[in-house]
Amino acid sequence: MTLINSVLHWLIKKRIHQIELFMKYPHEVQDELFKRLINTAKDTEWGKNYHYKGIKNHTQFAERVPISSYDGLKPYIDRLRKGEQNLLWPEEIKWFAKSSGTTAGKSKFIPVSESSLEECHYKAGKDMLSIYFNLFPDSKMFKGKGLVMGGSAIVQEVKSSKYYEGDLSAILMQNLPYWAQFMRTPSLPIALMDEWENKLELMAESTLDHNVTSISGVPSWMLVLLRKILQKSEKDNLMEIWPNLEVFFHGGIRFEPYKEQYQQLIPSDHMVYFETYNASEGFFGIQDQKDSNELLLMLDYGIFYEFIPINEIDQENPKTLTLEDVELGKNYAMVITTNAGLWRYLIGDTVTFTSVNPFRIRITGRTKNFINVVGEEIIMDNAERALVIACNKTDAVINEYTAAPLFQGDDVAHQWLIEFNKAPENLEFFNEALDNALKSLNSDYEAKRYHDLVLKRPEINPLPVNTFYKWMKNRDKLGGQHKVPRLSNDRKYVDEIFKIAKKQQRSRSK
Repeated sequence: MTLINSVLHWLIKKRIHQIELFMKYPHEVQDELFKRLINTAKDTEWGKNYHYKGIKNHTQFAERVPISSYDGLKPYIDRLRKGEQNLLWPEEIKWFAKSSGTTAGKSKFIPVSESSLEECHYKAGKDMLSIYFNLFPDSKMFKGKGLVMGGSAIVQEVKSSKYYEGDLSAILMQNLPYWAQFMRTPSLPIALMDEWENKLELMAESTLDHNVTSISGVPSWMLVLLRKILQKSEKDNLMEIWPNLEVFFHGGIRFEPYKEQYQQLIPSDHMVYFETYNASEGFFGIQDQKDSNELLLMLDYGIFYEFIPINEIDQENPKTLTLEDVELGKNYAMVITTNAGLWRYLIGDTVTFTSVNPFRIRITGRTKNFINVVGEEIIMDNAERALVIACNKTDAVINEYTAAPLFQGDDVAHQWLIEFNKAPENLEFFNEALDNALKSLNSDYEAKRYHDLVLKRPEINPLPVNTFYKWMKNRDKLGGQHKVPRLSNDRKYVDEIFKIAKKQQRSRSK
């Protein structure tokens, strides 16, 4: 163990030095990466179509290569899934990360190359540990096992070859080295199960007797598993089951709405909540400070970054900025070019920079996840910060929520469907607190709410427990890759969820 600790200490110190270098020289690192990506892909079908051999700088790149959506790349990806190669990237593509995004009904299949596995996803996993141990050198995490909530994976035959598709977490698990498999729980067959509810049962049963020191996953779905484990153990909290639990590595959705529930399940003053920013398309940010969950933008993972000012997002040819031109506090849509052949890909997330030396970001929402019917421009960042304020003022705890416009004749309001873990004693006060918090966070909302002239006060609708779970189950969207759409500019999801809630209420009243 002493030898292992010495080797780990050396590796961590070496990597922290490399991270400090890209923090110090961000533009040089990104410029060198940009040139390498262009040069590597110049003889692919995509590279030839857009004359990559003649591209010398970002200006030429932006002029020649359009901003890509999944639908724009889908014809190439469909051909890759049929066995063609050298279309978007010169390496063989045999892995596809299946993702439905936040709201899309159809699945996306994101190509994963050997380079993106090694230089992005696995490197990020090592960096997450390096940064964590650098911040907490007395950690005893490696004396136990890590509970990882992953997705499912299946093998698809294509002519005489094979390709693999599944949740990114499942792809990563299948490719982990033996020593890493030994340090995680549950076993791989359980971790990769496709049937979600049976998987939850087996995960809970198989992890009860392990010395779990870390947990990793999406906050909302991890809560479901942890409650299942508590139920089976008949214990009051997780520290009674895993007394050495010390850290939760989380990502995928904002953690703040769930923090109080975790603190109830894990009543430990020493528990660390460590934020990351990863997606099927790549790994982008890692928390690097003890006292702040801002995310250090990771610049040496084979990803070249561009940013679209949010007011340009609907333009036919939106202006894109490199890191040299971004400003603090402004909202940007993130565009990535990757070592798996995603070229100028609009990932769908919006971020704001909290620091430019080094570059740190905060996720503010989704480009299609907002409410803006009268010019109020409510984004997820506004909503989640306002809900935290309202919960703090009313001693409420929220499991899940969504919101959408409500039209009643000529009147317009926002309708919030909220599944409370602990409901406020006075719902009207909660409504008032939420409304006032939104006004303080968003001047456009405040202006539209002035004297109820344009936008009426919000309507809060408490829902029965498990309403959102049943809605996701009905849509075959159980599991960590699937997220509840927080804000919608139409009523499609709200109306579907309402039907399930009313059905639950009717069955309870019988």
